[in-house]
Amino acid sequence: MAKNHGSGVKDDEQYEALRREGASKEKAARIANSDRSQSGEKGGKSSKYDDWSKQDLQEKAKEVGIDGRSQMDKGELIDALRDH
Repeated sequence: MAKNHGSGVKDDEQYEALRREGASKEKAARIANSDRSQSGEKGGKSSKYDDWSKQDLQEKAKEVGIDGRSQMDKGELIDALRDH
């Protein structure tokens, strides 16, 4: 039986499977908490990160839990967000 990873994880089995595949804790939790009916749908509603201001990128990085964001330049923030 899958472990409960706190009240923040809705699908413990999916979380565990993603962690076994090498996903970070943050990414696994984000995916495990997503609405499965919308998972895999192409977004397309947000502009490209290249078009965002550095401040907007830093706020998004904070929202998704990227460490060290205050020391990153715009390109590093974009790379970190894309890899997260």
